[in-house]
Amino acid sequence: MPKTSGVRPPPRLRAWLASAAIAASLLGPAATAQATPPGLTQTDALSRAAAYDPTRPAVEARVAAGEAAVRQAGVKPNPSLGVELENFAGTGAYSLLDRTEATVSYEQTLERGGKREARTGLARAQLDTVRLRGAVRSLDVLRDVEVAYAEALAAEAELLIADARLVAVQSAQRDVDRRVKSARDPLFAGSRAETIVAQAEITRDEARAAAAAARANLAAYWGGGADFALDLKTFFEVTPPTLPSTASDAPDLQLLAAERDAAAAAVRVEQSRAVTDPTVRAGIRYLGQGDDVAVVVGGSIPLRRYDTNKAAIERAQAERTAAEIEVEAARLARARQIARLITQLSASARESERIRTEVIPASVRTVEQVRAGFARGGFQYSDVAEAEKALFDARARRVAVLRQHHLDRAALDRLTGRHAGLVSQIARAETR
Repeated sequence: MPKTSGVRPPPRLRAWLASAAIAASLLGPAATAQATPPGLTQTDALSRAAAYDPTRPAVEARVAAGEAAVRQAGVKPNPSLGVELENFAGTGAYSLLDRTEATVSYEQTLERGGKREARTGLARAQLDTVRLRGAVRSLDVLRDVEVAYAEALAAEAELLIADARLVAVQSAQRDVDRRVKSARDPLFAGSRAETIVAQAEITRDEARAAAAAARANLAAYWGGGADFALDLKTFFEVTPPTLPSTASDAPDLQLLAAERDAAAAAVRVEQSRAVTDPTVRAGIRYLGQGDDVAVVVGGSIPLRRYDTNKAAIERAQAERTAAEIEVEAARLARARQIARLITQLSASARESERIRTEVIPASVRTVEQVRAGFARGGFQYSDVAEAEKALFDARARRVAVLRQHHLDRAALDRLTGRHAGLVSQIARAETR
């Protein structure tokens, strides 16, 4: 421990400096040497949440519905069986039943214009959309889990700061009490020290409650308990991000592309509907007089006089154009967001490192110097309290910067689909 003068600090000051050094090491790079082994990594939390996801059966049901729609789209129109009775009853010569003529016919509509292929293509495109929408929704859940994990780590770090501050102000209170009893400080100095200790205890208790709540919120994503340990190493050690690929392979862009393909398939469906379908008919006619029969054939085709499906085709084409524009707009927006997050992540990583290497060591030296002077009677307790507050404010600022860093990292992971492989892995494991 560095000394600020040639005078050896008194035992109480050496004890306080030792506790302060421990707290500083926990909030610095030496946090990697924590005694508590990591109990729950971010990957563990994401895997548990992905496997527990209660909405996955709904996605699977929608996929099953889409697969059934594909099968149904390839089915031909049903034929019709008709029966006609002519001259069944009447007047004069047609009043007898023996003049009745019966016709049994089989009727079939012949689809033209590639209707069945167009329907099947649209159903398959819609099925792809359903699958990708489920994957995107799963990635949204994993982003929320990543955010909850970062919040839990930040709460643990804030609790660490609160514990260290409480140790420091309790040590200072003991020194003030000793000076008050020896009439070296006025009585209000002791009262002020008690007030600061009480405030530090309240802050520590609130931080402890917040940490417990953050852990419970994280565990709720897999329906478990908060009986796990968090390793602060992953919170305090950050590296500047690397620029990910901007290719159109992100799940969100894949979903928009699938919706564009579905819109294009809908255009083909509407175009096929503009082609009229003939209906052919064949049957057997039983003539009422005698046992003679005759073969009857016929057919019909709709006339394109009023409904040519033109407006429906134009509507589908407009929707396809809108889908194409949305894909390009989303690609540009994604690139802007990624660039913004990369900048923010780099800035927060630099700020955190500078606080650790420049601000915190200087604040620690200031506290050591003020405490040493206070022990010799050269400073007031207000000087000690101000120096300690500056130190813990610096530590709190670093935690806030790191918290935002991890939140931005979660947003970047969501944009780039970093955990898409985990979603696919869980899905494959469930289908086995």
